[in-house]
Amino acid sequence: MSAEATNPEARSEARPELRRRGRTRLDLRRLGRAALLGPTSRDRLPDAIGHVAEAHRAHHPDADLSILRRAYVLAETSHRGQMRKSGEPYITHPLAVTLILAELGAETTTLTASLLHDTVEDTEVTLDQVREEFGDEVCFIVDGVTKVEKIDYGAAAEPETFRKMLVATGNDVRVMSIKLADRLHNMRTLGVMRPDKQARIAKVTRDVLIPLAERLGVQALKTELEDLVFAILHPEEYEDTRALIAAHAGDRDPLPAIADAVRTVLRDAGIAAEVVVRPRHFVSVHRIALKRGELRGSDFGRVLILVGENADCYGVLGELHTCFTPVVSEFKDFIAVPKFNLYQSLHTAVATPEGYVAEVIVRTRQMHRVAEAGVVALGNPYATVAEACADPDEERVDPTRPGWLSRLLDWQQSAPDPDTFWSVLRAELAQDREITVFRADGGTLGLPGGASCIDAAYAQHGEAAHGCIGARVNGRLTSLASRLSDGDTVQLLLAHDASSGPSPDWLEHARTPAARIAISRWLQSHPDRAAATTTAARAPLSVVGARGGGGNAVADLPDATVRLAGCCTPVPPDAVAGFVVRGGAVTVHRIHCQAVAQMRSVGRTSVAVHWRATADCRVTLVAESFGRPHLLADLTEAIARQGVEVVSATVEPPVEQRVRHTYTLQLPDATGLPTLMRAMRDVPGVYDVGRA
Repeated sequence: MSAEATNPEARSEARPELRRRGRTRLDLRRLGRAALLGPTSRDRLPDAIGHVAEAHRAHHPDADLSILRRAYVLAETSHRGQMRKSGEPYITHPLAVTLILAELGAETTTLTASLLHDTVEDTEVTLDQVREEFGDEVCFIVDGVTKVEKIDYGAAAEPETFRKMLVATGNDVRVMSIKLADRLHNMRTLGVMRPDKQARIAKVTRDVLIPLAERLGVQALKTELEDLVFAILHPEEYEDTRALIAAHAGDRDPLPAIADAVRTVLRDAGIAAEVVVRPRHFVSVHRIALKRGELRGSDFGRVLILVGENADCYGVLGELHTCFTPVVSEFKDFIAVPKFNLYQSLHTAVATPEGYVAEVIVRTRQMHRVAEAGVVALGNPYATVAEACADPDEERVDPTRPGWLSRLLDWQQSAPDPDTFWSVLRAELAQDREITVFRADGGTLGLPGGASCIDAAYAQHGEAAHGCIGARVNGRLTSLASRLSDGDTVQLLLAHDASSGPSPDWLEHARTPAARIAISRWLQSHPDRAAATTTAARAPLSVVGARGGGGNAVADLPDATVRLAGCCTPVPPDAVAGFVVRGGAVTVHRIHCQAVAQMRSVGRTSVAVHWRATADCRVTLVAESFGRPHLLADLTEAIARQGVEVVSATVEPPVEQRVRHTYTLQLPDATGLPTLMRAMRDVPGVYDVGRA
């Protein structure tokens, strides 16, 4: 059952702002009756889109409505005779979607495409016809929203449709704006569906559409979608919340009095501001109830203050914190540091003498438009770009394309399987925040919260990150598993050896789909090295096979490429065994390496390997030490004095004042290894040095 069908009267009483939505639905019923009458004369705007035109002109007074009239006429005639499951003429659906977008302030091109968004999918209208009558932009948006044919994709139709929409959104965010409004109207009228179908649609809305609305900043759509999903998937909790809000409606609400006091303070300070009480929506009340237990009167809403300029926001904040008791822990400045979805506001909370704590939001009116409508409030995001381009054929850049969308578009190309794409898409969208880290070269990376240096490596370098051998975060050498925080500076160290590759351990620390897909693909194509590193005892997150062989070892197999295994780092004069792996290469292990027993247990035949008489070599050493200042510098200096090159180094976090350093080193002569290890043991604080 839809949220409206549950108890619309109680909802309107509990939330005054829902009255506007109620008026909108009455308007839509009138639109349905007007639609039955068909189009009017050529010179007159059809009655059915009168409400759309009125809402549109409220945001765009100079808008040319003639294109909307032509779009409506085409949509109405092409959908004529089609009915929705509710029994209404089908044209009422594109009208309702268009009215939602018009109220949010969408520009004319978006509304035109919205009126036509189902014509290509459900009628005889073709994309060529849309392009000929309304231009390339409208055609592109309509095509982006059009579902793929189920007859062609079968069970994969839904994920492939979303993949298509995401790709189109990467070029024009208005595609997803229409999809969100389309889903909102469908959710409002979901009560005519079977319960099992309601639940399926609600789950996709929860897992995909609501996170997308959040990321695009369209809070007005997101909050209503959340309430509608809440009513369908959690009817008991929804009813409890509805009863809680209804009960509060009969009590004395302290927020209006607090708002009056704020108005007085700001008026006396000479700050022009609009102060309103903003009720929480159902899901927000439910979350607060879970967090705080028993709710007080001030918990059912927040005080919203709207001003003209950015500087006024901070002036308001100063007056609030001077004239009321501020709750310092609740202060957040999203003006200086906007959220990743364009959101800007000041958040604070103040306590009253009666003991109430009121949450307060301060923003400009323009910030409020963006907070409510997100990318929809930006109008045509390409108008200024097009004007600035001297070359009309130059590829346009979407100024609203954020980091999370770029990541989705990048990794979706690496996930050809629809099931993988669908599951990874949901996992990516479930991450509820984004951090920005600074690259050592001056650029920035947008990553999900909890991302590690591994994620940063793949975000910056793509598949070249397979050769990542270490990282510095804020100037300090750290493990690749280290989690990054907002504002960190990360420098990624790459091996120049083409045989380098990731470890299975990396999957435990990778959060982004791009990193996980790339790592999994590499491991699947290198099963021998993946198996070897799984069984080997080695320092966490070191590079598999970060060495070339430098001609050190020769296999008794003509023309075979020889690689030294990363799990046991064999060097002359170690006793070794070789095994043929995929592609015909021979991987060389120390004879006592655990991987040797594993290879033999699965039937792999060993190949005889011998060392050249004299050769340089690459080896990995682990230094165990007590932590002290400058230890890393002293160890590095001791290594350099032996004429040895440091290829990579990692330092694990201290455990009980003990620190493990792992070095991959290039020696000019393998016979110098014992001398090098003694020199490292002589460094104060180091109590053991051994082979990895």
